[in-house]
Amino acid sequence: MAGGTMSITNVGVFGVDTGTPILNPGEAVILCVGQIAPRPWVHKGKVRVRQVTTLGLSFDHRLVDGDLGSRFLADVATVLEHPEQALVWA
Repeated sequence: MAGGTMSITNVGVFGVDTGTPILNPGEAVILCVGQIAPRPWVHKGKVRVRQVTTLGLSFDHRLVDGDLGSRFLADVATVLEHPEQALVWA
């Protein structure tokens, strides 16, 4: 495979919560997805058990600055929390 601009790596299949992904040569971004596991989470003011994952993002600062990278990661989290949002992306 060649010519990609972004990769996704899944360390969760190994039971790992998160990692620090290393960029592939020539790519701008790599997203790391950790395992999905039940964890205590505050939801609507109450602690509840929720299925939670951790996301990690590495990016080439020559192409993507911290602000854009952070907003991208927040957008990915929003789509994972509310998949219906992906249908009305604007």
